[in-house]
Amino acid sequence: MEKLLDIGEVAERSGVSASGLRYYEKRKLIESVARNGLRRQYEPDVLQELALITLAKSAGFALDEVGAVLRRPGAPIIPRNTLLDRADSLERQAERLVNLARMLRHVSNCPHENHFDCARFLKLLKVATRVTDR
Repeated sequence: MEKLLDIGEVAERSGVSASGLRYYEKRKLIESVARNGLRRQYEPDVLQELALITLAKSAGFALDEVGAVLRRPGAPIIPRNTLLDRADSLERQAERLVNLARMLRHVSNCPHENHFDCARFLKLLKVATRVTDR
């Protein structure tokens, strides 16, 4: 049997605070398997589960969605269509952010006193609006 990890070690190695670990445990996303005094102990594979939770949260998945995957018996099954939809959504978001960054850079360097007199600004504004309307 592998050595159990103390809550402090899990927090340090995962980057999730101890209070975050307790919250995830309350939400049944992870599970402690023992106690050493008052300190929770975890199996080493909790680090992989926490990495999945962190990745899913970064991709915009709600904890309930993550929990539905983690609570399945055996290895987590990630619904591929959901992942593809989220990837498409992230790419659209990235495109919007790139366009926004371009607009802000242009506006900050634009020689026109009134930005609405600038043809490039108006073009960027149109592009930003078109991307947002999808």
